Amino acid sequence: MGVVIEDDQGEKLRTFHKWLGVATNNQAEYQALIEGLKAMKDWEFDHLDVYMDSKLVVEQVNGKWKVKEPELQGLHRQATDLLKQFGDKVTVQHVAREENRRADKLVNMAIDEKVKKPKLPG
Repeated sequence: MGVVIEDDQGEKLRTFHKWLGVATNNQAEYQALIEGLKAMKDWEFDHLDVYMDSKLVVEQVNGKWKVKEPELQGLHRQATDLLKQFGDKVTVQHVAREENRRADKLVNMAIDEKVKKPKLPG
């Protein structure tokens, strides 16, 4: 999971990544949303735009699609509870993966740190 927090000028304010173990892409996306929202709880801001490259998660948290998968229902509940705490200050929008490269790089860092690469002979 990788999270990037930027100001409205695109300046990086905070980044973090975390190894989640075995998880589906959608579980990881929900976890990133939850952790990102938790990180913002103590910050003062007028508006927060959340960009995610998982259309499924975006549509589910925005109430447009139902959450049918049991393994996502608890994560969805956590995410929507956090979103409610911010009221109308937060929007969650879908972006193409190419527009989410910083977060994707953090995900790869978390994987690389956890998964041991085989040593090559020689």
